[in-house]
Amino acid sequence: MIKRTAKNDSAHDFGHIVRVYKNAQTIARKEKANMKLVLAAALLHDIVWYPKSDPRSKTSSVSGAKEAKRILKRYRYSVDEIKIITEAIRDHSFSRGVIPQTLEGKILQDADRLDAIGAIGIARVFSVGGTEKRSFYNSEDPFCKFRVPDETKWTLDHFYKKLLLLEKKMNTKTAKNEARRRIRIMNQFLREFKREI
Repeated sequence: MIKRTAKNDSAHDFGHIVRVYKNAQTIARKEKANMKLVLAAALLHDIVWYPKSDPRSKTSSVSGAKEAKRILKRYRYSVDEIKIITEAIRDHSFSRGVIPQTLEGKILQDADRLDAIGAIGIARVFSVGGTEKRSFYNSEDPFCKFRVPDETKWTLDHFYKKLLLLEKKMNTKTAKNEARRRIRIMNQFLREFKREI
């Protein structure tokens, strides 16, 4: 996985895989899910990844599920196990806009979304913004009070377009509780940001 993620941006590198794995492990333990399947899905969830500016970006999870299937077959996972893991990978992404059908899929989605918020989420959003050469904020309306957020132009808009909405989109009680804590951190950051500009 380290080699497979070496070309990814720093928001989707091997460190991201490790954090999602740890999040998934914690949630799976508390929610009493199949740990083997959850952790396999977490390790492989970004096996195919395209930058946000790439037209294929929205199909990353579908391509990733196909690649994961090939890998899992080599390691003799059963047909049923492969189905659960690959569906979790296919459906975890925010851009697909679906809620996974299985508990394992819901946990992967939650684990990945938790890495998008909190202190790590703040670091990741500005890392992606820098890679995509976006300005930090719209100087006329930094906090999207009177306009629709445009995350393709301003990094701060991504908070309002997606990140601050993730708490309500968590599937499990465990993830909802952790998301609430991480959103508080992000709101505190935004208050400080407002004071400084």
